[in-house]
Amino acid sequence: MDRVMSQTRSDNPAVRGPRYRYVVLAMLILAYTFNFLDRQILGILAGSIKAELKLTDTQLGLMGGVAFALLYTTLAVPIAWLADRVSRTWIMTAALALWSGFTMACGLAGGFWSLFLSRMGVGVGEAGGVAPAYSLIADYFPKSQRARALAVYSFGIPLGTALGVLFGGLIAAYVNWRFAFLAVGAAGLVLAPVFRWVVRDPVRGGMDAEPGAPATPPQAPAMGRVLATILPKPSFWLLALGAACSSICGYGVAFWLPTFLQRSFGLSLPERSMFYSAIALIGGVAGIWFGGVLADRFGRRSKGAYALAPALCFLVALPCFLLAMNVPSRVWAFLLFLIPTGLNLAWLGPVVAAVQHLAPASMRTTTSALFLLINNLLGLAVGLWFFGYVSDLLAPRYGAESMRHAIYFGLGFYVLSAILLIVASRRLKHDWVD
Repeated sequence: MDRVMSQTRSDNPAVRGPRYRYVVLAMLILAYTFNFLDRQILGILAGSIKAELKLTDTQLGLMGGVAFALLYTTLAVPIAWLADRVSRTWIMTAALALWSGFTMACGLAGGFWSLFLSRMGVGVGEAGGVAPAYSLIADYFPKSQRARALAVYSFGIPLGTALGVLFGGLIAAYVNWRFAFLAVGAAGLVLAPVFRWVVRDPVRGGMDAEPGAPATPPQAPAMGRVLATILPKPSFWLLALGAACSSICGYGVAFWLPTFLQRSFGLSLPERSMFYSAIALIGGVAGIWFGGVLADRFGRRSKGAYALAPALCFLVALPCFLLAMNVPSRVWAFLLFLIPTGLNLAWLGPVVAAVQHLAPASMRTTTSALFLLINNLLGLAVGLWFFGYVSDLLAPRYGAESMRHAIYFGLGFYVLSAILLIVASRRLKHDWVD
């Protein structure tokens, strides 16, 4: 019913004016910032939580990865299917309130299982936060601007990561880790009603209509039809698995790098909070924007550029990470970490934009959720656990340096990701839907 009402309020972006789309984009970025803030804050608090609750690296990896990803990935598809039929803004508002509430619950946890279940609750909420946003952006921005718009939306990742690391670490250092969870969760609850008041659900496919033609919302298809459209396309699997391999390393490094900075560089909690938050913010924003602009520019000549550009970024990121981890100077380490941190996120605009063009407008939310299911089930669930497990496995041999060697192993996923995306670049033109 809300969807029908939304279509009668002249919510076509072309009717409301170009400025409003940027207001909506700003609100989506803000919501995504809280998404990653609540998601990534566990990484900077890991040391304090481990000490108080007597946990291992493997258990921390399970809480950060499996606990969050289990329901986050599986519920995202049915929620996205629902979002193709009802108001996407209502779904995102409810999701924001839910994950913020469970973030507050993390601050009340008394042991491994209570924190594990609270992190599962955060995942339940965030399952409704991303795929609907991808679909909204595709309906607010024309094709020629989508990769950049999606890249700008993805600024929420480095912004949320940086704020989570900075404020989470400082609050934990000067108050405690429990209050850090309570504070960021409460802020998200305040944002939820504001988000619903500002963001309108536009006509689906309205920006894909021919100039002068009426924007008619397409009928949402059955799940079976979506699966029959998307799953046979090789480029979908290559993009999803390529992104997933990069996310195994990307999410893993993002979660465990503060621990590495503590154990191998000897940084205190406030020091590593400021050090890594600056890396995440500067490198992440620059890399995401670079990827979006690169794909939009070269994508006009070849659809394959949407996959080829991030593949090349991953191949450059790998040696930069290795070099940054082995320089004696903190200043040089900071400058070198900026490069792979940016290149690690450069895939977001190009790949997500390409996925949006593998299906018609009526299937975009569900298609995005299927992509995120694969990407996050492997990237989040496997990535965070992998680094923690390998660190515990290598601890008897390397001691405090075990996390360094775990990251060495994990960087190999960049090579696999690059190979898959290079193959995808040769298939995109065939599978592309204009």
